[in-house]
Amino acid sequence: MTPADTNTWRDHLLASPDAIHRALTAVKTIAVVGIKPAETKAPAHYVPAYAQAAGFTIIPVPVYYPQMQSELGEQAYQSLGALPGPVDCVLLFRRPADIPGHLDEILDARPRLVWMQLGISHPEVAEALAKAGIDVVQDHCMLVELKKMGR
Repeated sequence: MTPADTNTWRDHLLASPDAIHRALTAVKTIAVVGIKPAETKAPAHYVPAYAQAAGFTIIPVPVYYPQMQSELGEQAYQSLGALPGPVDCVLLFRRPADIPGHLDEILDARPRLVWMQLGISHPEVAEALAKAGIDVVQDHCMLVELKKMGR
């Protein structure tokens, strides 16, 4: 095994605009872990609302609001494990300290992309996901990146 072979997992840690935009281009469904209701006027609502308006299917996973039945016109699920089918992306609106608690269910869901919203990163979880072949974006705003792409 060459050193390049041992570092290929790092290719799944996306940081350049081109890599991030290529990954977003392949996404159609986004599970939003930590989505919040519209009345909060929080990024955890208006970012997924923007993505939905840009053509993505949003699947709410409202960890902060266990009573939430739906949001953005879509049925809510209380965990990634409860989703009825696969998703392309898991968008995380969680404190960094809470991210490891989602690692196993993310690995089980096998999205092609995990996105940690602006201000959120967890290097150890990002490494575990990347080593599993899942692309990871950390500390970037999906809304900003979608706007840069003209979506």
